[in-house]
Amino acid sequence: MSFDSLDLHKSILKAVKQQGYQQPSPIQEQAIPVVLKGHDLMAAAQTGTGKTAGFTLPILHRLQQGKPARANQVRALILTPTRELAAQIQDNIQQYGKHLSLRSHAVFGGVKINPQMMRLRKGTDILVATPGRLLDLHNQNAVRFDQLEVLVLDEADRMLDMGFIHDMKRILKLLPAKRQTLMFSATFSNDVRKLAKQFLQQPKEISVTPKDTAATTVAQTIHTVDKANKAKLLTFLIKEHKWNQVLVFVRTKHGADKLVKHLIAAKIRTAAIHGNKSQSARTKALTGFKSGSLQVLVATDIAARGIDINELPQVVNFDLPHVPEDYVHRIGRTGRAGLSGDAVSLVSADETKQLRDIERLIGKAITRVEVEGYEADHVVPISSAKPAKPGTRKPKKKKVDAPQGRSRTKKNAKKKTQTRNSQSNSNNRKRKPAPTDGAGRRRRSDTKKVRAA
Repeated sequence: MSFDSLDLHKSILKAVKQQGYQQPSPIQEQAIPVVLKGHDLMAAAQTGTGKTAGFTLPILHRLQQGKPARANQVRALILTPTRELAAQIQDNIQQYGKHLSLRSHAVFGGVKINPQMMRLRKGTDILVATPGRLLDLHNQNAVRFDQLEVLVLDEADRMLDMGFIHDMKRILKLLPAKRQTLMFSATFSNDVRKLAKQFLQQPKEISVTPKDTAATTVAQTIHTVDKANKAKLLTFLIKEHKWNQVLVFVRTKHGADKLVKHLIAAKIRTAAIHGNKSQSARTKALTGFKSGSLQVLVATDIAARGIDINELPQVVNFDLPHVPEDYVHRIGRTGRAGLSGDAVSLVSADETKQLRDIERLIGKAITRVEVEGYEADHVVPISSAKPAKPGTRKPKKKKVDAPQGRSRTKKNAKKKTQTRNSQSNSNNRKRKPAPTDGAGRRRRSDTKKVRAA
């Protein structure tokens, strides 16, 4: 199948060919016709398979036929979890829509809001946004959604995860009920699928790869090593294998900065991107890494979402992620567009659970290779790597009712005992007559005692 057979506008087809693409990828081949027909969609595809074009191309086709956006209005809204992903999608929209008279902008935090407000005044056909900055702009009356036709949730597993769900619900309340909603992601957990279907109307669902699997073009390797020696081993691997472009994933911002200092001290050109970095610093680091002036880019998971680097040969998991699906996202940075790539994970004994969850998710044990001189003193057990059955959960323990006449807990029993004693003492006080004198009057000394009691 060629792009010509997808019934896209000729100006879009011209731009696609100028980018060097002749045939649609599997996700594009299945998703574009569904979107053009106006259906809601849930689409699962691995990172690097062209899923961004799977929604940008049909949206461009739809919007070029309608009326332009009025002042401060938005016709299509694309929500993303990170600034880098928002910028990448905006670049793709500009490339594919360069022969159309549509306006598109990307808005995200980390930069001044006033220039973004000024750009939105003329109206925006396609707005790419992170949730927090979008809410800020709406609170300042800089953006409105009366003309909204399409909503896209990219990286939907993260967008609808607990960290984003509250912002998502606030945004969805602002949007018109009559709209087309599209969800694209590399992975969909069962819980996210259930939650997503609450926001979509009779969605079509497509998947071009088995659920939550790693790309077959990526060679995966584990080096077991003690945690204290991870930085030294990474330095050795970079120099030994002459890695000129390697993306390194860490779990925390502090860990990223610490690793950067270690690698720079070893005379390896390195920079980091994470949430505490300014947008200008993140853009500078990413640009330097793409151009080759930086040898290593150290990133946290959230900051790395949407990083798209052509022919990236090497990915390293310095720390294993807590969420096994993030492992699929990480190694999906390499081995794109049918090219081969390598993913190396440095695993210490305290990451046994994470490794077991990852191998269970992808359905296989990852090849282990020990590096001479860096063998681990603390053993990392080998897991069975059996795939998890969808929808299976551990059975809940049955509650056993306490026999009648007995309290269910010690606490309740204690309270009942105290109540009985209190009532008994009260009854005793009521039944016990107060001493009187011969005339039937209370004695003064006894009256004081009673009052004191």
